[in-house]
Amino acid sequence: MSEITRDMLMAYADGQLNTSGRAAVEAHVAAHPEADSELSLMTRQTNAIRALYGPATAQPIPSRLDPHRLALIANRRRWQSFARAAGIVLVLGIGIAVGWILRPLNDTGQAYDRLIADAVSAHTVYVAENRHAVEVASADSEHLSTWLSNRLATHLAMPDLSAQGLTFLGGRLLPAPETAGGRAAQLMYEDNTGARLTLYITPATGVAGPPYEALSSGDENALYWANGTFTCTIVGPQSPTTLKTVAQAVFAQLSPEHPPQDYQEL
Repeated sequence: MSEITRDMLMAYADGQLNTSGRAAVEAHVAAHPEADSELSLMTRQTNAIRALYGPATAQPIPSRLDPHRLALIANRRRWQSFARAAGIVLVLGIGIAVGWILRPLNDTGQAYDRLIADAVSAHTVYVAENRHAVEVASADSEHLSTWLSNRLATHLAMPDLSAQGLTFLGGRLLPAPETAGGRAAQLMYEDNTGARLTLYITPATGVAGPPYEALSSGDENALYWANGTFTCTIVGPQSPTTLKTVAQAVFAQLSPEHPPQDYQEL
């Protein structure tokens, strides 16, 4: 094989090469450190995408993804610039036209669905890091709390999960386009086996959806919870039972105005 292209590296990361092709790529990256670095980045991105969209394959197709409904949405967008024209009103009918115009632009569940997906994706990307797993280390947790509280425009405590066998590593600020403020905090913890767990926290303003949701994505489990102040998605390889125990401690510290018994349904 004469040359290893970027497309071949991507195909290798996606598991699409045959035996000879994989051997050629492995020989190439062994001799070229820059290619090895690029392949590692592609592999992390591939794993993040699989973690992000993997849960969808095990779930029933949401009504908002119904092909007929999507076709109607596409048709509406195609003709939107001509919505005021009398000819379009005649074709679609007054009732259909008014229904589409008054229809809410966003599904109520879309924001919380995306928050969970973003939390799983961010977890997959950053728990694999060593030197850059967090932006601000736990040694500077007071500054981290002040900084993230200012950015999220609400007081954010750094939950102490030592009683649950978890050591706080630190945290970082992340974008959250689904929220009014557009920001999220990620806090990372590690147990005595080296397994990492993350909290993805946003203000609850403007996020509609259920107060509680749990799902599994390959080796990772996620638990989403929301009240009038925060949304918090806990992601980690720990069992759902362990995550619920962690959630009790997290929620009681994030929202101390709600006593622990408020979370008995988790």
